[in-house]
Amino acid sequence: MTYEEIRDKLSESKVVIAGLGGLGSNIAMMLTRSGIGHLRLIDYDVVDESNLNRQLYTVEDIGKPKTEALEEILMKINPKSHYDMINTKITKDNVKELVEGFPIVCEAMDKAEVKSMFVQEVLSNYSDTIVVSGNGMAGYKDANSISTKQKMSRLYVCGDNTTGLEETKIMMAPKVMICAGHQASKIIELLTDRS
Repeated sequence: MTYEEIRDKLSESKVVIAGLGGLGSNIAMMLTRSGIGHLRLIDYDVVDESNLNRQLYTVEDIGKPKTEALEEILMKINPKSHYDMINTKITKDNVKELVEGFPIVCEAMDKAEVKSMFVQEVLSNYSDTIVVSGNGMAGYKDANSISTKQKMSRLYVCGDNTTGLEETKIMMAPKVMICAGHQASKIIELLTDRS
């Protein structure tokens, strides 16, 4: 494909990102810079000072809903893209209204039980939807362990498949951003490969 063909395909693409923390905020930034035409961005939390070590936000964003702060940032990067900012908690009851009509869904949430429920609901109810999920990127040691693996026909998981929390009990920007890069890269690959 030529650059123009890739650019046009991405500008017509639609992606959901569920969770706008360390993974989701950075994935949204990378997809915005890549020219994705329509992003639906979902989170219910506000920016906290403790988020700044790994998330896209700045001190000026502290206290703002993540959806509001992220929209302001993304509009400065690419005002031509369309952003659906949805400030809500994801539950089994609202997955359908949040993801229906989107061919690629990016899971970037923190809580294991919510991640699992969300991925299961999407894969079980939308036979054409692909999920790109992230896990296992905590700690500060070797980031080369992060990879992307196809776990099912419509599920890709990015991370090092460990919690890493035994090392430090915290998440740090380098490994989180590398995992976010894996997720964004896989999404772009999937979108450009679709006919």
